[in-house]
Amino acid sequence: MTRVDEAVTAKLSKHGLNFEILVDCEKAIELKHGANLDINDVVASGLDIFKDVKKGEHASDADLIKVFNTSNKAEVVSKIIKEGEVQLTKEYRDKLREEKKLKIINLIHRNAINPANNLPHPAARIEAALEEAKVKIDEFKKAEDQVKEIVDKIRTILPIKFEIRELEIRIPAKFAGKSFSTLKQYGTLLKDVWQNDGSLLALIELPAGLQTELFDRLNSLTHGEVESKIIKIK
Repeated sequence: MTRVDEAVTAKLSKHGLNFEILVDCEKAIELKHGANLDINDVVASGLDIFKDVKKGEHASDADLIKVFNTSNKAEVVSKIIKEGEVQLTKEYRDKLREEKKLKIINLIHRNAINPANNLPHPAARIEAALEEAKVKIDEFKKAEDQVKEIVDKIRTILPIKFEIRELEIRIPAKFAGKSFSTLKQYGTLLKDVWQNDGSLLALIELPAGLQTELFDRLNSLTHGEVESKIIKIK
């Protein structure tokens, strides 16, 4: 059970009545998102259910039955967390924001290139550009939905170009089998033709930022015995 002085409030208003409980912030969010947790590990004051936590006013069994059709406090507590609002600590918000920032950096690194050299920007350089541009990350907004706006803000600091490339890749027979799964990990396999000699001719579409990483993997797998060429750039 979480210590009360470290707990946050989870609350739900329904049918004109207010219900509040004290919970561990992270565990309550995990439970809200479907984690299978013991409810006693989530709450901070047993299964106490309040009308107003600050005033110490408890909700009556009659109110629980009226709103939740049960007076079983474990069930009610679970519903309050899953259906209601969980207060977030500053530490938890910071953690969410950092996770979202790293995801955004990875999306830019994997999907974009530096038009000056056609290579992906290192993650550290992208992060430095975010800091220099004083970019604000929304911890609640999907990373994918923030990328365009963020790229527009850092473009004056970091030249960025988004490209999709279509590559033709030839892999010798002795390496074709173990290289095939690698190709599928990095992009969309548009065509795979197994030659009479057992070699593989593949046509793959992938973000430009992943090309160097893919080639590094293939060269490692084939000891450099791989042929490739760019067929199309979108």
